[in-house]
This record gives sequence, structure tokens and C-alpha cells, in this order.
Amino acid sequence: MTAEAISESRARTDFWDGVRLSMPVVVASAPFAVLFGAIAVDNGFSVLEAFLMSAMIFGGASQMVGIELFGQHVAPWLIVLSIFAVNFRHVLYSAGIGRRIAHWPVLQQALGYFILTDPQYAVAEARAASGQPVGFVWYLGLGLPVYVFWVAESALGAVFGKLIPDTHALGIDFLLPIYFLGLVLGFRKRPLWLPVVAASAAASIIAYKTVGSPWHVSIGAIAGVLLAVILPPHHSGVGKRP
Repeated sequence: MTAEAISESRARTDFWDGVRLSMPVVVASAPFAVLFGAIAVDNGFSVLEAFLMSAMIFGGASQMVGIELFGQHVAPWLIVLSIFAVNFRHVLYSAGIGRRIAHWPVLQQALGYFILTDPQYAVAEARAASGQPVGFVWYLGLGLPVYVFWVAESALGAVFGKLIPDTHALGIDFLLPIYFLGLVLGFRKRPLWLPVVAASAAASIIAYKTVGSPWHVSIGAIAGVLLAVILPPHHSGVGKRP
């Protein structure tokens, strides 16, 4: 087998490994994608507009915030600020994943940042921590199915939304939080995991009760980051394996 054939075979393997890891995310996010499409149409969006919003923004929480505010005569700057508050954590994700993909060509990096989501970051970071490279083909296999299914299911929700039963009554809206909890627990062996998670959770709950949504998401994330920065280096487990 030639070197080129070996390289192509490895690329296919990496891509399908990424696809396999993406399936739990696809399943867990499906109810939210469909729900977004249905709510978007209920708020005056056309099916095409709902489809384009998912395709161009690709941010579940920010899309939900946006459609709730668009129909309430809220100032545009406040809508932008609210969406920024929800998505501020992606600034932190980008800073973290940037060192993993810095060797990619610029266009590949741009695509990588576009499809960056919470689980995308967590799975990629776990792969890097295990000593495996975060290659573009593997990363694309992980992120592309999530993107394609999110956009397609949003469109389905927009078209058939009125036929969908209440997801809250069925409890299927709880799938994604459970998946995220599993991602967080996957990092439990890392230094400072428990105090950082506890600080983030406490700050988020307090912010939710006082400041309100969606600011509690960013405030909780910032609290965890600040605690990790403030604690002395010898408490951070430097030199230990993650």
C-alpha cells in the first residue's frame, strides 16, 4: 500500500471516528432543534427564515433568545447584547481550542471555529488531553453531522411544528442537559475540577435568581475561570496527568 493510500485510509478512519462521537450530540440536540423551528414560526418567522437562522448562526441558546426578543419591540442593541451574553462562553472555548488547531490552514481554522459548540470543545479537548492530535478531518467528522442535523431538524420543526407535542411534558428537553453533565463529569480527574465546577454552579444559580437569564450562563463561566486563575499554582496540580 502506498503512502498516499495509507494517508487516505487514515483520514477516512479519523472522519468516521468523529462521526461516531457526534451521534450522542445529534440525538440529544434533536428536540431543541425541532422546538426552535416550531417556536420561530410561532413568533412570525417564515420557514425559510428559521432555516437560514439555524444555518447562519448555529447557536441553539442564542437563537432561542433572539426569537423571543425579536417580537417584543426590544432595541436591537439589547438583542445583540443578550445574545453576546449567552455566547460569551464561546470566547473562552475559542481561546482554549485555538492552541489545538493553530497548525491548520486559516480557512480550516475559520470553519473549525464556526462549528465549535459546547460538546465539540469538550470532546476535542479530551482527545488532546489523551495525547491524540486534533486533526481537521476528525474535527469535521465530529462537528459536521451536528450542524447538518441541527439545520435540517430546525426546518422540520418550522414546517411541522404544530404537530409536535409539548416537549416539556414528554421530558425529552432534558436530554441535552444530561449529555452536558456527562461531558463535565468526563473532566473530573483534572486538577481543581470540583472547586471550579462548584464555583461556576453557585455563581450561575445566584445570577439566575438575581440578574436573570441569559446572563447567568456567562457569569457562571467567568466565576469558574477566575477561581482557576486565583488559586495558587501549587494547588492546580501542575505536573500531574489530567
